[in-house]
Amino acid sequence: MTTTDLAVTKASPLTSCPRSRVQRAVKRASYDRQTAYRLIDRLKTAHLGFVEEGEPRIIPITAWRLDDDLYVHTLNGGRLSRRLESGALLCISFAVTNEWVMTKSAFNHSANYESLVLYGRALPVTDHADFDAAFRAIINQIEPGRWEQVRAPNGKERKATALFRIPIEEGSFKSRTGGPNDDPEDMALPVWHGTLPARGDV
Repeated sequence: MTTTDLAVTKASPLTSCPRSRVQRAVKRASYDRQTAYRLIDRLKTAHLGFVEEGEPRIIPITAWRLDDDLYVHTLNGGRLSRRLESGALLCISFAVTNEWVMTKSAFNHSANYESLVLYGRALPVTDHADFDAAFRAIINQIEPGRWEQVRAPNGKERKATALFRIPIEEGSFKSRTGGPNDDPEDMALPVWHGTLPARGDV
């Protein structure tokens, strides 16, 4: 990963309003950009939500960051491309479960997680230099120096790809860490409690 690609150029926190402010367990919330950016850079997989014909839609999508902008791409002229071009409000979420928190009661089981919800509107990227810079960012973040080794997009590939930039402005990060929170009356139960890695094969 290059330092330039992962830069944070804005010192201001994420903005929030009633729709994006954490309402429950507010002590777990953060509006710090660097905290939010670390999760984006780690996962690069988001769920993109929008309303179409009065109905909700959520689409899993590759999403990556260059400076203070989020980037997504899709088929040019497709349904998602048209929706993004419309300038409609989008909701983009990232989430990962790091550990399962095992307690002595069924009710108190929990998870150690990181999550981020962003709101914004997509802007088409049409300039060839900006187009290349965005794709150079994700390819080099996955494997440093790889962009310089591979063939750059040709005219046909550029025409088939719709690239969009979403300025990162409004949103909230939320996380949980630590061990189980058992009720005092349950502590004598002969049941193991602690944390388990959140592996896909468990």
